[in-house]
Amino acid sequence: MATTSDIRNGLCIRYNNDIYKITEFLHVKPGKGPAFVRTKMKSVTTGKTLENTFSAGHKLDDVRVETHKFQFLYNDGEFFHFMNTEDYTQIRLLEAALDRADLMKEGEVVTVLINSEDNMPLSVDMPANVILEVTHTEPGVKGNTATNATKPATVETGAEVNVPLFINEGDKIKVETDKGTYKERIKE
Repeated sequence: MATTSDIRNGLCIRYNNDIYKITEFLHVKPGKGPAFVRTKMKSVTTGKTLENTFSAGHKLDDVRVETHKFQFLYNDGEFFHFMNTEDYTQIRLLEAALDRADLMKEGEVVTVLINSEDNMPLSVDMPANVILEVTHTEPGVKGNTATNATKPATVETGAEVNVPLFINEGDKIKVETDKGTYKERIKE
């Protein structure tokens, strides 16, 4: 059993007959009244996001999880297939278990949270940043780089990311996985 003081990003809890992963939380101590914790939780089975408020000291049914490194192999249209980097066993997950599946390229090493009780994979944590190649974008206009204007660009995984005007096709860019935003261009 955990309490509201144990809430952190990535904590998996059992709530309303489902398992949820905490994605955001805010501890609030108002001037009047008791403290509470505002949370945003994502269901690991359906992918639905739920906002909930827990009063201070509320008991939570936490789920024991283990983390393992897995390598993303391929997407067959319905499932995403992964291989354990230690014992080479393979698992497959629905897209709902992945936060930013559109930014994952083949060969990417991710962290998979696995329920200790029944060995079921719960969710996938991607690295903070991924490096992707731009496959399509409109060409930038010379002299138009002084502003903070952006344009859409399609990367090698098929995701669309807003990039600065000076980015061209073939450039490698670093993308933040939690927001899906451009971070910087990678010089080769």
